[in-house]
Amino acid sequence: MRIEPRAGFVRLWSAYAVSTYGTWIAFGAFPLIAVRVLHSPTFGVALLESAGPAVAAVVALGLGPWIEHRAKRPVMIAMDLLRFLAMAGVPLAYLCGFLSYGQLLAVSVVSGTAGIAFTAASGAYLKHLVREEHLLAANGRFEATMWSATAVGPPLGGALIGMLGPVVTIAADAVSYLLSALGVLRIRGTDIAALREPNGSRNPDSEHRMAELLAGWRFILGDPFLRRLFLNSVTVSGLIMATQPTLTVLLLGRYHFPAWQYGLAFGLPAAGGLLGARLSARLVARYGRGRVLLVTGWLRSLFPIGLAFTGPGIPGLVTVILVEGLLITCMGIFTPSYTTERLQRTPADRTARVLASWSVSGKLSQAGLMAVWGELATLTSARTAIIASGVLLLATPLLLPRKQERTEPAPV
Repeated sequence: MRIEPRAGFVRLWSAYAVSTYGTWIAFGAFPLIAVRVLHSPTFGVALLESAGPAVAAVVALGLGPWIEHRAKRPVMIAMDLLRFLAMAGVPLAYLCGFLSYGQLLAVSVVSGTAGIAFTAASGAYLKHLVREEHLLAANGRFEATMWSATAVGPPLGGALIGMLGPVVTIAADAVSYLLSALGVLRIRGTDIAALREPNGSRNPDSEHRMAELLAGWRFILGDPFLRRLFLNSVTVSGLIMATQPTLTVLLLGRYHFPAWQYGLAFGLPAAGGLLGARLSARLVARYGRGRVLLVTGWLRSLFPIGLAFTGPGIPGLVTVILVEGLLITCMGIFTPSYTTERLQRTPADRTARVLASWSVSGKLSQAGLMAVWGELATLTSARTAIIASGVLLLATPLLLPRKQERTEPAPV
């Protein structure tokens, strides 16, 4: 399936691509700086990876209604510029000799909040920009771009860190947000903003504000199919991310992986995500979206427990690459179908709120579970924490939507 050749989509896609490549070049930069420069313990790294996104999610709670009633392109540009300023402050502080753990935590909060807002605005704008029958192909392109950036970014970032120091990739990430803002600025044509209800136009009362705040979650929980998809998504992402700080400390601290090997361990498997994203539309056309979601949803829950067998040296590196590669291939197939299902089932005037609520829930889940697993790894061992996450993931397919719950999407 081909996407209608519209300059607006190409520019939105290009802006997404440049910021995504920047983000993945800087993959692991914060934990690396925390471990190698600031000498933070395991719990400190877990707190950095969890507290920042958690506070960002709380701050972003009220952004859904705010984004819904505003033109989406200015919101995206503002969020990109905010992330640029926050990230650019890290290399500046490092060069001046006053970089601190607190600054890393603050930057994590600011960039996380802006990221949630950008995701909600860009998702709503994509739905406005691309015809419904092309949404799966569009989401497939975004997914393929993300995984290609994941494949290239971490190894390149690791090499840059080895040659130029630990903060150079964060500087590259900052520049990528500036380029993304310029890309969105070049988009021409109509924008989209939901009209306010009469009692929300001026000085809305607290009851109405609360109703607007909860509207995204009410819509998600009111659709049986979306509700199960939401619960599965939030739980799986939370349990997968829960072990990332622990794995980072295990590889960089205990096993002393060089930066380039650490980047390779998480970059090379992303080729599977690129392959999965390219196959997603074909598999949906052949087997149907429901079956693809069910099968790949089950498969992606099986592999993470294999990370418990990670050891030092080349065998450990190969183990991480194989396990992550199998997991990411399934995710590359699953995600375009899941994001398309979510967009098609959400009316245009609720898209930003639904996406914001979804992102906030995911960030809070990931942050909470990362903090818990960081403490679990401290009290027991990294291997025990990874095994616990893998065992719980085996049960998550039970949350996937059932065939009898598949109803028609809400009218758009």
